[in-house]
Amino acid sequence: MCFVLSLTINSPVYTPNSFSTKDSTENSSEALSGQLFNKYVENIYQAADLQSSGLDVAVFKKAVTGYFNLKTENKLSANSSVITIVDLAKSSCTKRLWIVDLLKKELVLNTWVAHGSNSGDDIASRFSNNVDSFESSLGFYVTDNVYMGKHGRSLRLNGMDIGFNDRANERDIVLHAAQYVGEGSIKALGRLGRSQGCPAVAPQYCNRIIETIKGKNVLFINGNDASYNSKYLNPQMAARLAFQDNSGSAEKAML
Repeated sequence: MCFVLSLTINSPVYTPNSFSTKDSTENSSEALSGQLFNKYVENIYQAADLQSSGLDVAVFKKAVTGYFNLKTENKLSANSSVITIVDLAKSSCTKRLWIVDLLKKELVLNTWVAHGSNSGDDIASRFSNNVDSFESSLGFYVTDNVYMGKHGRSLRLNGMDIGFNDRANERDIVLHAAQYVGEGSIKALGRLGRSQGCPAVAPQYCNRIIETIKGKNVLFINGNDASYNSKYLNPQMAARLAFQDNSGSAEKAML
């Protein structure tokens, strides 16, 4: 759905109210785009039954907003429709990683994920972009290539938010498997084990996750940190692309 303003071929006659009328029209179009974008997000949220899985709608909207803004900058693959969300504002005992297919409007996977050892015990409360901080980093990442490392098959992550996670490669922040992620650790420790800052996942799900999200898809890590901000959380830009996207993914999701 595109918003097109009709233009007269005659020379315009400007009146004192000409600019205010134009601004009003643009504001109206922008407001309508925002309303449609909210409906698009809510449509997928309900269709995928994300509330019952524990994903907060506000966090989901942030992730979708970032997805469209990253597409604007051509950071994602052309056929990308999958987003991964990690909500570190939740207890590590809960399944706080979600993979959602926006085009199919379905929850692909909901499972456990660990945070950095210096970020906190059960719930992460401290975040850092510094090398050797052993803390998790908030923000938007774009998944990259798969490689074999000390944790086995792992997925590289490129941090997109300057000052918050853009040192991910320097810190070796990757998605990998860890034995301390799962019900066994929760029963023994009362929480998951912790990583050196990586979003570590259960071994039985690692390959499935990697195969699903590798190759320039978005991963968003949310957390309780009032200082976090991102240019990819621009709602106006996201709304515009959502309804002008050549893939038509937003319009299909409205049906």
